[in-house]
Amino acid sequence: MKIGKQTYLIDKPVYIVGNFSIVGPKEGEGSFGKYFGLVLNNDLWGEKSFEKCEIKMHRETILRAIYSSGLNENQIDAVMGGDLLNQIIATNFAAKDIDSIYLGIYGACSTFGEALGLASLLIATEQMKTITCSTSSHFSSAERQYRFPLELGNQRTPTAQWTVTGAGCSVLSAEPRAEQPKVKITAVTFGKVTDYGIDDENNMGAAMAPAAASTLIAHFKELDRSPAYYDAIWTGDLGKFGAGLLNYIMSSDNLPLSDTHHDAGAEYYRANQHPVQGGSGAGCSSTVFNSYLIDKLRKREIKRLLLCPTGALLSKYTPLQGATVPAIAHAVAIEAED
Repeated sequence: MKIGKQTYLIDKPVYIVGNFSIVGPKEGEGSFGKYFGLVLNNDLWGEKSFEKCEIKMHRETILRAIYSSGLNENQIDAVMGGDLLNQIIATNFAAKDIDSIYLGIYGACSTFGEALGLASLLIATEQMKTITCSTSSHFSSAERQYRFPLELGNQRTPTAQWTVTGAGCSVLSAEPRAEQPKVKITAVTFGKVTDYGIDDENNMGAAMAPAAASTLIAHFKELDRSPAYYDAIWTGDLGKFGAGLLNYIMSSDNLPLSDTHHDAGAEYYRANQHPVQGGSGAGCSSTVFNSYLIDKLRKREIKRLLLCPTGALLSKYTPLQGATVPAIAHAVAIEAED
């Protein structure tokens, strides 16, 4: 059921029945380390390049999430996901080893939210029954694509974020898993592209915060809800500066998020890891959700969660042309069923 211009109520059950996350060693030492499914010993995982490592992470995360759901590959109607590399090659190459329909999507670091939303609509309208939603990123592959090769040893700016090395996957299904606490998606608000004129590609938090605010405001107004409806509101990877800016914008619109708001990027690493503003990347929100947050939902420590992954829609070429940084965010309401 469509509500307003951007929001859909998922009025037929869409359950999250399987999850898995794989992260790099730096991420394993961070705030959510004990929740991840697998922490790698190094950033190559036996491969010859960082890109091949990311492909392996993505593929293994999907397969292990399917295994955790109690299903097999033949029961998966579609594999849906994306990453940050050109032509989303990490997801493309991961999907070629899985015998299923493949739907590759791109929304930068908001891709996980987009996948959950699109998959929910396909399942709720009975077009498909079971879909995997996955994203990945890798610090080293992202750095040499978007910025500079690591060998140059460039200094990081005060507003820079650290791209998460990690992959996360959720398995969505029309049917719950009998022996598992039920967690379901109840609403989705798809975002619009926003551009507030930020022309510093090293300040993605400032570019993404208005996009997050736009989507959250639409979500609350179209569903006639306040932020207090949710036990927790998690944005994707705004970082410390971007998270603060989002709270300022929301308060200015009389929708303060208060202490229910958390940002995965801002909280991903510990202060002694020197991440500057925090984490980012397509694997940021997906690894936190598919480890820490899903655990809290299944234990009923969080009963109503609003997850809002955010993405900066730039390429390595747009800053060279003097372009500003457009951004987008998608909000997904996820509830633990009593």
